[in-house]
Parts: sequence; structure tokens; C-alpha cells
Amino acid sequence: MLQKFYHQNVCCDWLKEYMTRYRVGIQIRGTVESISKRFFTEVPCVGQVLGDSFAEIESLGMPKHFCEDELLFILNTDKRKSLTLKYYARKILYFLRQQNILRSLKTFLEQPEEQQSALEGAVLVDQYCNPLADVTLEGISMQLDEMIEKVKKMLRLKNPSHPSLRTCFAIDDSELQRQMLWALNSVLYEQLHFKGNELDYYNPLNSYIHQVLLRRTGIPISLSVLYMTLANKLGVHLEPVNFPNHFLLRWCQRPRGSEDIYDFVYVDAFGKGKQLTAKECEYLIGHQVSADYYNAISTTEVLLRMVGNLLNIGKRGEGNEKSYQLLRDSLDLYLTINPDNVQYLLLQARLYFHLGIWPEKVLDILQHIQALDPSQHGAVGYLVQHTLEHIQHKKHAVCPELKRRSAPEHVEVQYSVGLIMKHKRSGYNCVIYGWDPKCTMSQEWITTMRVHQLSKGANQPFYNVLVQDGTCRYAAQENLEPHSAPLEIGHPEVGRYFSEFVESYYVANEELQTRYPEDMPETLGKVRELYHGLSLDMDHQEQVVCTAALNQNNHTNM
Repeated sequence: MLQKFYHQNVCCDWLKEYMTRYRVGIQIRGTVESISKRFFTEVPCVGQVLGDSFAEIESLGMPKHFCEDELLFILNTDKRKSLTLKYYARKILYFLRQQNILRSLKTFLEQPEEQQSALEGAVLVDQYCNPLADVTLEGISMQLDEMIEKVKKMLRLKNPSHPSLRTCFAIDDSELQRQMLWALNSVLYEQLHFKGNELDYYNPLNSYIHQVLLRRTGIPISLSVLYMTLANKLGVHLEPVNFPNHFLLRWCQRPRGSEDIYDFVYVDAFGKGKQLTAKECEYLIGHQVSADYYNAISTTEVLLRMVGNLLNIGKRGEGNEKSYQLLRDSLDLYLTINPDNVQYLLLQARLYFHLGIWPEKVLDILQHIQALDPSQHGAVGYLVQHTLEHIQHKKHAVCPELKRRSAPEHVEVQYSVGLIMKHKRSGYNCVIYGWDPKCTMSQEWITTMRVHQLSKGANQPFYNVLVQDGTCRYAAQENLEPHSAPLEIGHPEVGRYFSEFVESYYVANEELQTRYPEDMPETLGKVRELYHGLSLDMDHQEQVVCTAALNQNNHTNM
């Protein structure tokens, strides 16, 4: 990663660079290690960004590329160990990269309209929603250049003297433009097999340009940005059209400057480049629209439509970590582009309030809403009151609840944290990260989940489990059994609770062991009993037992 910051022909004081990198590494690692102790209780289960803790990273004033390099080093070293360190390092890297991308987006939006590229804007949206992915404008452009060469090769077969083969200037002749679009359609849809994703339309991957290129499928707006960029580079000027429910491109058939909707052919990139008349466009949505909907729009409006699609996907999500993160990211983007949209400011404040994060930022948002639209004072007042209560509550630290297996009321608890389990009915794989001696959920939840149909109903131990599919569930003891072939659980929250995966179980981190001080010895005993045939690292097991015992003694002496 550091290679791109150094050039062969530039002199550098390598000893100074090394010492700076070394100091940065120590500071970053120390900051990351401290986060789990401070935020273990407060972080919502959905694993949202930790807010104020990141201010420390930026306040250190360290070279950002060294900060990133240390975080990447943590993430890429020994995948099964230091899981808690990796968990928070990933969050910090996510946040820091997003901050840089937002700054780039603001710079992009300050450029004159004629200098703004829809492709660059789409890449920035992609990068912000996928800050840990390797997405760059240069990399995307290289892929498009390869596609352009394929189009030129196809065009050469039809017209060896076509001007697009020799120059990048705009083509005025309509027949030559038509030939180029024919070649583009042939390559894009017949040779490379790009298509509209009708079967999985609301998958957010359809909106990310690097995923569109990788999977060769997308929705109307993402395919239109790709199609328009390629056509414009090959000399045919196409413009984006914010047509309702189906984004289109328009191609002028008259001298430039015409605004008569019948002087344009409309290109449906989602429909394999099909060329439509204004009347035929209405058949796409099943009703008539006014002439305004056929107008070309700016790059900023293209981005708002693109981000708006992601917002809608986030809002219709299942209330899990992924949908909340998508909603947060798309709100950040939308309000960077259009910072005074009261509707989305209020949604952002409500979302942060619901997730219990950044109460100070919620107050700033509410103050901004009140200044923009005083008629919102009812909703604003309610949120202000409850946010202030949340801030006050945060000032009073709550001692963690300790659950000792040796307590008489816990005698029926059979399993312990770190064990990898299988659900008998649903078949999902999971790891236990908490338990209750009886079901503690509301009566409504108990009724909805039909707990009364279980042989022991709610009067049995229930376990908090992280499931392989990324969900967090609450399972009855009679529905769980130890997994016959333990495997790693690919849940994003694993690192919040566990420090290491050891062949057939997870080692609870210090914070989880504080809450369940007698569980790790129980887990190790169960592992020996169930998987005695595995070549377990006995020295490591003894170390875990000693650590757990030490934690238990510390809590006894407190």
C-alpha cells in the first residue's frame, strides 16, 4: 500500500520515515486496543461506527498513509487471531477512508458542471459505500478503455474509415453515430453479455460501478452511466434523462440546442441499448408523463438519483447491520450533495437516535432542521428531549452484569460462550456469545416466535448466538446442539466478542470473559469431551483456562 506514496526519483530520509512509521504503529495499535474496553457495552449489536472514539485518530495528526498501513497490517496478519483488534481496526479504517472520500466528493461537487464526470461521481459513491474494497477511478477507467478497444475492433469490421477509430472528437454525422452505437451494443450486450438485473433488481451491488463491471449486470442508472461514458469517449454525445422508474439516455437527431422531445432518440441501457421514441418511453412505465421528464439532467442530479436508489434499498431492508449501514452511508452521501433536505436530515437524526450512536451529532442535525424548517418543532423537540436523556445516561457508567455458572439459578445452563452450535430445526450454524437462564424477551416476542410450542417453553435457558448468515438470534436450549464438525462463523460481529478461533471453538475476549467469568473452562471441557479426536493445542488451552481463572479471581476480589 505504501508503494504509491514513494517515487524512485525522489530523495527520502528513510530512517526518519521508518521512525515515523514505527511511532504511528504504536499509537494506532494502542488506540485500537483501548476501544474494546470503553465501548463493548455501548456498541449496538448492528455494529455501527463508534462515533467520538475516531476523533482521537485524527487529532493525533499522524501521516494518514501510515495510519492506514498499520490498520491494514493488523487486518492482514494471522486471520484467526487478534479478532477483537481486527474488529475495531476494520471500523476505524472504514471511517477514515469514508472521511477522505467525502472530502473528495465535496471537491468534485465544487467543480464547474462541464468538468464533472458521471463516471467519477459514480466511483465516489461506490467507494464511500465500499471503503474497504479496492475501487479506484484509474482501475475503472482502465476496464472501460479495454472495452473501447473491443468496440473499435467491431467498428473496424463495419467501417474501416470510421472517425472514432482515429480521433476522440465528437462525431456530427448521424449515420456514423449510428454505426458506433451499433458496435457498442454488439460488444456490450452480445460479446460481453451485460444485461439488466431483473431477477435481483433491489440488490445494492447493482448500483456500484465496480460490481456492475465484475458481474456484468446492473439497474438502468448504473448501466446508463457505463453506456454514456463509453459512447461519449467514442464520439457520440449522450445525455442522462431522469425518466421516472426507468433511467434513460437521450441522443439528439437534430442540430445541438434543440429541446423538442421528439428530436431525440432515447437509449435504454437496461434494455440492451434499445432505441426508443418519446412515445415508446411511456410504454416502459405504463402511463404518460410531461415533457419535463425527457429533459437532460446534471451530473449532480444523476448522483442524487443513484444515491436515492440506495436510500430506498436501505429503508426497505430487514433491519440488520447491512441495511442500517447502507442507510447510513447513503444518507451521508445524499446530505453531502444536498445538505438542506429536511426530510433526509430528519431521517438521519431518527436513525442515529434509534441506533443509539452519536447523540451529539443528532443534536447538531436537529438544530439545523429547526433553522431550515421551524414547522418541524414537534418532531425536533421530541428527539432533542430524548437525545439529552441519552447523553445524560452515558455519563453514568453501568457495571457489567456477571453471570456465574456456579450460581444455583444457572444450574440448567448446558452450553457456554465460544461453543459452535447447530440449530436442530433451522439448520443454521452459530456461535454462542451470551445466555440467560430463562427467556428474557417480551411476551409479544414469545408469542410471535411460538415459544410456547417448545417442550419447555420459555422456562429454559436461551442463548444469544451469532449466525453464519450475519444475523444475531436468540435460541432455546432444546433447539441447539454442538456442531459435529465445528467451523468458523463468518459473522461481522465475531470480533466484538471473541479474540481467537482455535480449531473447534472461539476464545472469549477479555470483555466477554468479564461477563461470563466461568464459561471458558466449561467451553474447553466441552470441547475435550466432544472433539477429543482433534489435534487440539493443549498448551494454548491451558493458557486460556489460566486466563479465565485469573479473570474470575479478579472479579471475586473487586
